[in-house]
Amino acid sequence: MFAEDFNDDVVPLGAFSDCDHDVDTKEAYCVGLPEDYRAAWWAYPTGWPDTAKSGADGNTGRAVGGVYHPEDTLSVGPADDGSGDGRLHIRLWRPPDGGDVHSAAVVPRAVMDQRYGKFSARLKVVQPAPGYKSAWLHYGDGCEADFPEQNWTDTITAFHHPCSGEGQGYFPTGESWTDWHTVSTEWTPDSIKFYLDGRLVGQDTRSVPDQPLDWVLQNESALYGPYAAPGSSAQLDITWVAAYAYDGAQ
Repeated sequence: MFAEDFNDDVVPLGAFSDCDHDVDTKEAYCVGLPEDYRAAWWAYPTGWPDTAKSGADGNTGRAVGGVYHPEDTLSVGPADDGSGDGRLHIRLWRPPDGGDVHSAAVVPRAVMDQRYGKFSARLKVVQPAPGYKSAWLHYGDGCEADFPEQNWTDTITAFHHPCSGEGQGYFPTGESWTDWHTVSTEWTPDSIKFYLDGRLVGQDTRSVPDQPLDWVLQNESALYGPYAAPGSSAQLDITWVAAYAYDGAQ
């Protein structure tokens, strides 16, 4: 359905801008992006509160939360390690004056509103710091599958929140964000399965979603533990992203 390796592309900081168009639909877009990236990617618009800031999903709202700012957190270009590999750079940061964390959530447009499939990426936190996390998810109507999720200074975990509300599935991997990993979520009519580097780390068959959902690569302020320090930053890099249909279902 969709694949991107970020090679031979440069999308400078600032290009993921003016994203408040047809939001949360397959027609959503960011005006500032080059045409090919505008067709492929959308980002949560500037000003939307992240989970910690909004108190969404039953959270109480933290004293330090975040606000989505795709224009100053997202860029595409060569790896900083000189490998020549192209990457999507997701650099979250908190202003020196102690304001809100600048968060980022990117969405592959081709698989918005898709039912079932396999969703994979290769990623690494190249600069960890307390107070920053990811929660990549499929979410809607009380159903949620999250992988990878957790603070970037902790280890990678998967969660499944059944649509019925009958308690979450919790699947720790014990693996660090600061190593390269391939993450995959396989969603079929019968189960949600989570794989790390090809190894099954968890599955759940309870109340599997049967409605189309978006795949959101959400990166934000932490929901527990230390707050991001004023003036701090942290960065996650992605080398490729791919998504597949399940038996032709979309």
